[in-house]
Amino acid sequence: MPQFDFGNVFIPQLFWLAVFFIVLYFGIVRLTLPRLGKVMDERANRIDTDLSTAREAKEAADSLRERYQAELEANREQARAALADAKAQAGKAREQRVAAADQETGALLAAAEQRIADARGAAQEAMRDVARETTQAIVARLTGTEPSAESAAGAVDNALARR
Repeated sequence: MPQFDFGNVFIPQLFWLAVFFIVLYFGIVRLTLPRLGKVMDERANRIDTDLSTAREAKEAADSLRERYQAELEANREQARAALADAKAQAGKAREQRVAAADQETGALLAAAEQRIADARGAAQEAMRDVARETTQAIVARLTGTEPSAESAAGAVDNALARR
């Protein structure tokens, strides 16, 4: 068997080993590696492009978010100012209504006090008349003579003045 003849096999095997190594090496280096390198370069370029696009999108989103936050804060400040203005206007309107109600109440109170004073005066006048008539009746019953209306009225007025 020739494969077991180690004396004559070593040199030809080395030769064929070298031939196959050179063929495979140059086949891989010349044919496969450039394609593989091109694919890797394309992939690296695609990754770089995607990363730069992602960075730009993130910067745009951050910028948009900052503008949104600024506009939101400005709108909140406008709302606070409008609310404070509305509160102030409502307070002024309330104060005006309270002042008008106070004036109306004051007018009603003054009218009521006048009516009370008029009623008191009428009641006092009626009591004076009743007291005068009662005085005349009592004096007439006790003495048998009826005093004049003027003297009874004078006595009642003196008694009321002492009180």
